[in-house]
Amino acid sequence: MAQAAWADVVVVLSPSEDGVMSDATGTVISGVIAFAAAVIGAVIAGRYAKHGAEAGGRKAVEAALTQVHGQAAAEHWQWVRSQRHQSFAALLTAYAALDEALARIAPEVRSGTGFDEAAGREVRERTLELQAKTSQLALWGPSEANALAYAITGKSVAAVRALLHIESSGSLSSSADWSAFGQAREEMTQAHATFLERAGQIIRDPRQPIS
Repeated sequence: MAQAAWADVVVVLSPSEDGVMSDATGTVISGVIAFAAAVIGAVIAGRYAKHGAEAGGRKAVEAALTQVHGQAAAEHWQWVRSQRHQSFAALLTAYAALDEALARIAPEVRSGTGFDEAAGREVRERTLELQAKTSQLALWGPSEANALAYAITGKSVAAVRALLHIESSGSLSSSADWSAFGQAREEMTQAHATFLERAGQIIRDPRQPIS
């Protein structure tokens, strides 16, 4: 039975005796070709769809990573700015404490009262605190602020040394020594004013450099 059916198909697909393909045969072959073309087209379309999906997926992942990296960078920058502003404030607080101590103790030294143990310890501790805050500020920058902060510390230490020299000289201290101390105090004040002005500009600038 199966052989007979197969024979019928062969007969249908074979040319007629006069070598001319019958209409039925042409119709069947056209159908087969159309079906094959549809299958091939579907395969090709599927491959292109797969490649397109893969490319789209890669772009989506890249876009997501870019967004994550950008957000992380922005959050890090805000954190750096916060730490920087806190270090500025800490430095100015330490400077104010030392400045107040020098302004209070210098007249006592001039009057001959001199340094007692408590005054000497206070000046030393406040000087060390200013140096420590300057070093902490250097961790956050920017480099311009670091240089100005070190200038404050340098001028402040010079003023402390000038006063200690007067104290150690006792009655032998001269007007030149006091003049040197006064000059050191003026330079200390000027360094503070310069830092304060520039620090304010840096804090208010949203595009402040990170280094």
